[in-house]
Amino acid sequence: MARFAFDHVHLRSPDPDATAAWFVEHLTAEKKGRNEGPTSLRVTLDLGGVDIFIDRVPATTPGNPPAPFLGIEHLAVTVKGIDAVIEEMRSKGVRVVMEPNDVRPGTRIAFIEGPENVRVELLERS
Repeated sequence: MARFAFDHVHLRSPDPDATAAWFVEHLTAEKKGRNEGPTSLRVTLDLGGVDIFIDRVPATTPGNPPAPFLGIEHLAVTVKGIDAVIEEMRSKGVRVVMEPNDVRPGTRIAFIEGPENVRVELLERS
């Protein structure tokens, strides 16, 4: 059987540079590159070892509906000190969708809203 490995997440945005800047500022992603062609723009980030491709689309492109919905619903990243991380996010104007809470012993989660209504789960395991 074939072996599979995770390669990338692909996002769409009317402003890839602004979306990338949000991931850099709030989730400490690292900018890997920016490719602009006559009709295209892609910004590539590294977020914890996973590539994120952000391609430009017209601002009139439909976005994600409010959760829950079918399909990929959110990104999840691990953090240490989730309560302090949430307070830092809030101080920077990030919308907190769900406050930190214990989903099972040793696991706390919270949700924030990223650009283009992308939900990001912050996950802390002890």
